[in-house]
Amino acid sequence: MTMTLLPINQYGDKILRKKAQPVKKGDPELVAFVKNMFETMHNAMGVGLAANQVGSNKAVFIVDISVMKEYPNEKPRVFVNPKIIERSEEKISYEEGCLSIPDVRADVVRPKKIKIAFQDLEQNEMVLEFDDFLARVIQHEYDHLQGVFFTDRISEWEQKKIKKDLIKIKNRKIEVDYPVTEREKD
Repeated sequence: MTMTLLPINQYGDKILRKKAQPVKKGDPELVAFVKNMFETMHNAMGVGLAANQVGSNKAVFIVDISVMKEYPNEKPRVFVNPKIIERSEEKISYEEGCLSIPDVRADVVRPKKIKIAFQDLEQNEMVLEFDDFLARVIQHEYDHLQGVFFTDRISEWEQKKIKKDLIKIKNRKIEVDYPVTEREKD
């Protein structure tokens, strides 16, 4: 099976603000789509990618933090039809970035631990708990499926600071080392 690099939607693309739709049991395109997502994410040097970032409204995201030297033993993960069912009271702040918002970074406060119900790639039902950095990446990607960016979770002052950068990204006035979608016509 040949893998395809998918163009990554950028800030301003309408699909990124839409809520993802559940994947039906036995979706015949799911396995190939997820393989292409992994290829695309690894090519772009990312650690997570949601389906809407590559133009699909499916409720799917992937995570692979094993590319980071701190997490060599973490296996790549696929989350189909995810739902975060618990969030810890304890929160931590950490700098985040996003393949759909290149070169923009900001500290985001998120719960330290989560419990998430989802299906794996074979669509087996799972419920797992995650904490620290892996929990953060999962929450970031889960937000994408809800139409939420990490930049929506920062202070108004921080949002004002990055406004010019977001306009540049929307207008495709930035350079990245991976394929991106064409700018949508308004």
